Amino acid sequence: MEPVPDATTRCKFRHLLEENNLGVALFDAVAVYLEENGMKVSKGTIVDATIINAPTATKNKSKTRDLDMHQTKQGKPWYFGMKAHIGVDSKTKLIHSVVATPANVHDSQVLGDLLHGEETRLWGDSAYAGQQSVLKDNDPKAKDYTQVKGSRHRKLTEQDKAKNRHKSKVRAKVEHVFHIMQRQYGFTKVRFKGPGKNANHLFAHCALINLMLSKKQLLRLSVA
Repeated sequence: MEPVPDATTRCKFRHLLEENNLGVALFDAVAVYLEENGMKVSKGTIVDATIINAPTATKNKSKTRDLDMHQTKQGKPWYFGMKAHIGVDSKTKLIHSVVATPANVHDSQVLGDLLHGEETRLWGDSAYAGQQSVLKDNDPKAKDYTQVKGSRHRKLTEQDKAKNRHKSKVRAKVEHVFHIMQRQYGFTKVRFKGPGKNANHLFAHCALINLMLSKKQLLRLSVA
C-alpha cells in the first residue's frame, strides 16, 4: 500500500491545480464522464447561492483581512467571505454551473452564468425574481418558476403563497447539494487567500459532489 503523501507534496499538488486552473477542468471532465454514462442534464434548472465564510481576524502578517472577500447581510446577521453560486439539474440534482464571487454580489447578478442555455424551466428563491429578461435571453421558451416576492406596497396573496409552497418542493432539492458541500465535505470556510485559489477549491468540490450524487448509478453500471 502506498504511503499517504506528506504535507509538502499535497501543497505542491494544490499549487499545480491552482496555477493551471485545473479545478474547472476537473469539474468539466466529471460532467463529460457522467453524460457519457447516461446522466444528462435535463431541461429544468434550480439556482441558488450560499456564503462560504472567511476569517474576519487581522492577526496575520499583513494585519489585514483578505481584500477579495466582502461582507453582506442576510436577515439580521452580517457575513464575511465569498459566495458560491450554483445551477443544479432539477431531476438529478447534478451541478452543471458554478460561479464564485465575493459575498456582497447579489444572487441575481450572475443568473445568466448559471444557465446552460437549453432550460425550459427555472426555479429559484425570491432573490431571482424579476429576471425574466435574462431567462429569455438564454431560451425564449423558458418558464420562470422563481418565488414570487412580496413588498411593503404589495403583500403576497394566499394564491401567491400557495404557488411559492408548490415551487419550493422542487427548489428544495438544491439544499441537499449544499448539505453535502458543507456537512459531508466541510466546505463552510475558505481555506486560502485570493479569489482564484478559492474558486479552484469550489470547482473541485462541486466535481466531487457530482460524483457522490451519481454513486449509485455508477455502481450499477460497474456491475452490469
